[in-house]
Amino acid sequence: MKQTTITLKVGEETKKEMIDFFHDLKREKTPPYAIFQAKDGDSVVTLYESGKAVFQGTDADLSSMFWIETEKIHSGKAITTNSSDVEKKKKDEKKILPLRIDSIGSDEVGTGDYFGPIVVTASYVSRENVDFLLDLKVKDSKKLTDAQIKQIVPEIIKKIPYRTFILKNKDYNSYRKQNINMNQMKAILHNKVLYEVKKMGYSYQYIVVDQFEVPASYYRHIRNTNQQVKDIFFLTKAEDQCLSVACSSLISRYIFLKEMDKLSKEVGVLLPKGAGEMVNTVGAELVKKYGEERLESIAKLNFKNTEKILEK
Repeated sequence: MKQTTITLKVGEETKKEMIDFFHDLKREKTPPYAIFQAKDGDSVVTLYESGKAVFQGTDADLSSMFWIETEKIHSGKAITTNSSDVEKKKKDEKKILPLRIDSIGSDEVGTGDYFGPIVVTASYVSRENVDFLLDLKVKDSKKLTDAQIKQIVPEIIKKIPYRTFILKNKDYNSYRKQNINMNQMKAILHNKVLYEVKKMGYSYQYIVVDQFEVPASYYRHIRNTNQQVKDIFFLTKAEDQCLSVACSSLISRYIFLKEMDKLSKEVGVLLPKGAGEMVNTVGAELVKKYGEERLESIAKLNFKNTEKILEK
């Protein structure tokens, strides 16, 4: 398989997180002017003193994905150059699942939202329920509005077995203080809900996870958990192919919306989604009204928004 290379320019905050994350994976020898070089699944990651991060290997696109998103959170943008787009398309074309299968799939919501929790769900879909879900337009989950999601998910959860875990903001911030990053949290939570659905005893052909990290890194994140689910089929854009992942995506979104409504009522203002300028404006109002400590229970404090909110 063809090697690909992705180069990312990172700021000081992302650089520190990369140094912490790859601490135990560093190679003894490093190239000139490099802070470290480390093995990450089927890729090699090199971070230079200049802030240039280079990801090389067959999974360079996946290995770099988290750090690109991290840099976007810290600086508002991510400058990359890569040679992997064609190869990634070829890899994705090779990984095609039949629609009518018995599967367990998981997906999460809330990782890019400053306000509100992270919600992770795993669902079981049998072949017998495929037509039911197609009639509800579940396969087009990305095209559904929040209003449509609120309408159809109650129908889904009556028929589709699932388990959900809600990571509250206070717990999220506590984990971040322990240097547990977003991908580590996601892997642990995906494993948790997948295990809960798997132990229900349904017959399945695949366990599918919407891939957010190379498998080796995913399994490294869950290595200290007691019940590990390892027979996973990792697939990018999995909700487009796998109905159990699409169901999990919709259920997670539905629960996230309900949690956001609760938080909005608690603070007396409609909390915006995402991490844009409106978030900063509302956040500044809340700090003025309740004090900085109120953010601990309603927001993800490591986002760049916190700094902008406190500046306001």
